[in-house]
Parts: sequence; C-alpha cells; structure tokens
Amino acid sequence: MATGAAPLGSIGAKLRDWRSRSAHLLRRIGGLLLLLILAAAIALWWASRWAPPRDIYPVQGVTIDASNGEVHWGSIKAAGADFAYISATTGRDGTDTHYAENMRAARDAGISTGSIHRYSLCTLATDQAANFIRHVARRPDALPPVVWLDFDDSCPDRPTRALLLSELATFLAQIEAHMGKRSLIAPGPAFEAEYRVTESIARTAWLRRDFFEPDYGAHPWTMWQATGHLRIAGADGTVGWNVVRPEGETL
Repeated sequence: MATGAAPLGSIGAKLRDWRSRSAHLLRRIGGLLLLLILAAAIALWWASRWAPPRDIYPVQGVTIDASNGEVHWGSIKAAGADFAYISATTGRDGTDTHYAENMRAARDAGISTGSIHRYSLCTLATDQAANFIRHVARRPDALPPVVWLDFDDSCPDRPTRALLLSELATFLAQIEAHMGKRSLIAPGPAFEAEYRVTESIARTAWLRRDFFEPDYGAHPWTMWQATGHLRIAGADGTVGWNVVRPEGETL
C-alpha cells in the first residue's frame, strides 16, 4: 500500500494543477471575449452617431425609405438634413408605400426633396420608366431624380455591359423628359466594378462607402453616401447620410 501512495498522490497533484491551469485559461479567454464584445458595442455606438464634419461638408442630407417607418420630418430637419432623397419606385412595378406621405411631409418641413428609383436588371427600361413616371410627379422645385444601381439577389439576370448601358440610356431619357432635368446615377461598388457605368453615362455620380471617401468611379463623386448606419431622431432604424462635394456641382 505504501509503495502505491506516492504515484497516486503525484497523479492527484497533476490533476489539480491541470484544473487550475484550465480555469486560468478559461478566465483569460472569457476576459478577452468580454473585451471584444465591449469593443464591438462601442464601434456600433460610434457608427450609429457618426456623420462627416459639417465644416468640411456644409451641405448634408438623408436617404429615407419605408423601413424608416412614420418619419417625423421636423426632427429630421433639426438633425441637420438640408435635403432628403426618398425611395419612390423599384423595377417595373415596385413602389415604396411611404413615398407620397414622405414627400409631402418633407416639403412641409422645408426640406428639399428628390426621388430614388431602384433599377432592376430583370425588367425592361421602358417598363421601369413607366413605373417611375406614374408615381413621381414633375415639380420644378424637385431635386434631380436618382437611379440607384445595385445587384439584387431576387434578380439573377446579368446582361452584357453594352445591353445594360443601352437600356439605362433609354430609362434616363424617358424619366428626364418627364422630370425636365438630368438625373444622378448611384452605382454601388460591385455594380460599378462589373459595368463601369460612370465611364460611359455622363451623369453626376453619387457614390457610396461607409466612413471613407469612395474612389471607385471613373470621375470624382459629387454626392457621397458616407454612412448607412446613422440613427437619428424622427426615423426608425438606420438612415443613409449623404454629403455634397463642396467644390463640385451643386444639386
């Protein structure tokens, strides 16, 4: 019995040491995870409140759609929005359910407004233009309309660049004849990389990149969506926040 006690005692000591080291390691991992969670929470808090400095970009505005719920436009104006671009139509027959009310209420609050059409690669340009013209009234005080260009998971079509540019030119010609002014084009980074629309469509470019100036267009941006994560009083969820290049074209 005596000869077996030492080995058993040694095993027990090693087991206790292993448990102690494991507990220490778990505490360190737990502390690291807590720090990572805290850092992520701080980053999200910062992102939800950040906007470009007003002394560099004096003209700033908001992008609004139905996901922002019932918008209180007085609060939006108080938050510093000089203008608002409001989602209007999508593709051949999509409409934003809050569009008409948002346009009326924004104008009543003294905010300049413009309309956004989200272009679809799966429907003809003439059908999309008809949808836009049905729902967006011509107004001399309206900001230039915007054609939002992005890939959509619900649309698998990827036309050739030549076909896309031809269709887009048709769409622009029809809505610009209706509105009486030239449009802006707002391609996302992936869309621009695929189709290089800013190389061939001579329109003011509205580019998008969170927190850092975008540089993916063929020419410098005139409008920049600087964040899509901003939370402001008067709108549910997050909004897009945009600035106009001070030395560039004005709206």
